Amino acid sequence: MLLAATAHIPTPAFDWHAFAPDLVLVATMVVVLIADLLLPDRESWRTSSIAAVGLLGALIPIATLAHSGHDRIMFDGAYVVDHYALALKAFFIIATYITVLLSVDYIGEGDYYNGEFYFLLLVSTFGMSVMAGARDLITLFVALETISIPTFVLAAFRKHDRASNEAGVKYYLIGVLSSALMLYGMSLIYGVTGATRLSGPNSISSYMSLHGTVPLVAVAMFLSLVGFAFKVSAVPFHFWAPDTYEGAPTPVTAFLSVASKAGGFVALINIVYFGFFLPNGRAADSWWPVLWVLAALSMTLGNLTALRQTNIVRMLAYSSVAQGGFMLVPFAAAGIAGADGHPGKAAAAMSAVVVYLLIYGAMNLGAFAVVIAVARRTRSAEISSYDGLWEIAPGLAVVMGIFLASLAGVPFFAGWFAKFVMFRAIIDAGTGWAIALAIIAAVNSVIAFFFYARPIRAMIFHAPTTEDRTPIVIPQPLFAAIALTVAVVVLVGIYPQVFARVGELAF
Repeated sequence: MLLAATAHIPTPAFDWHAFAPDLVLVATMVVVLIADLLLPDRESWRTSSIAAVGLLGALIPIATLAHSGHDRIMFDGAYVVDHYALALKAFFIIATYITVLLSVDYIGEGDYYNGEFYFLLLVSTFGMSVMAGARDLITLFVALETISIPTFVLAAFRKHDRASNEAGVKYYLIGVLSSALMLYGMSLIYGVTGATRLSGPNSISSYMSLHGTVPLVAVAMFLSLVGFAFKVSAVPFHFWAPDTYEGAPTPVTAFLSVASKAGGFVALINIVYFGFFLPNGRAADSWWPVLWVLAALSMTLGNLTALRQTNIVRMLAYSSVAQGGFMLVPFAAAGIAGADGHPGKAAAAMSAVVVYLLIYGAMNLGAFAVVIAVARRTRSAEISSYDGLWEIAPGLAVVMGIFLASLAGVPFFAGWFAKFVMFRAIIDAGTGWAIALAIIAAVNSVIAFFFYARPIRAMIFHAPTTEDRTPIVIPQPLFAAIALTVAVVVLVGIYPQVFARVGELAF
């Protein structure tokens, strides 16, 4: 009887090749746990090597999937592996690999649990990888929590440090609140539309195409966007970020500011573009004003507050808030273009978000790599500790100057192209609101020059505060991270088509 009753139920299509990057990450997590259990303490550094090899191994099926050239749709459209998903999966894995390089000596030389650290990094990366392909509210929420929960622990990983404990608690409390708001909004969306899939037949987007945005859906969309605003530290939901970034171990701060933040933006792309965006523009008017305000506030308050910082980690924290505002600008542009009936311009705006994310990842990870290298000598993150770095370590001074100049958008470094695609997206939207946001972004780009220039001025024009002129020793993994990131920043600055093509393929 039971067999007869269930015989008509279709078996979900499971494409092993499409899931291969995720399966490699899961296998690496298991091996790291077993190795941490079996290896003696003096050999615990091998867990970082296993994590690094596993991450590089996960790139192989991504390359083969990209070479195959066709989209893979599974579970009735709830999970999709296309060019967009593959590009972001590769980004998350490479960002985590660089984080591992930043962490090897930092974690190995401190009072930390090595195996657990790399296991938590891998779990969060697995959530990011799943997020890239999620096209369903349930899958999206579970992936976002898989990203967030390990980072709550990582933020408090310096267990004997009160600042680190405070960072973890603040991050946890705000994370729980944002998840509750977001989940409540998603439940309302499901209650009205009767669907959890974002696009396709019998989905959220198809319901809104037929019925428009009813008032309750507009409220639900607002609650969901507020929840995502917490995740990406957009103003006024950013207040957890500076204390968490300063209190967490520096490699974790780098990971939070790039990979974890990008995970929140990818979730926002998925729900806004695949669920709330419609070619006829019937839904865009309900959400683009919210993103417009979040972008303007994040850029302005983030930059103005960064001007007052004397600690470079806190400065980069507020810089991250401001950069998040710049990344929200193309979201508003996509909504404005969609509401005006220009889906092509909206797709181009979303590709600008992807390009900005990729470039921002290289710039910020590189900057934090230099912060770690300098702190090994000075034991300080104050901007004053960079005084005279040009005399003591000219190579580090040059690369730090490159990263800061790129974050400011100076031409011929990658950051200028990120700013260019952002401005192009909002100007192409063409309305008065779009031009107003473009002017706000331009003013904030000028403000950013002032605080990014402060460490550069300290490195070049200030005298060293110490008589010690011995060279700064940079461990090989940390040196490799700096070399990789500076190469990307310089290459993309000179030949931006490298990332522009990725953005075009994604949408």
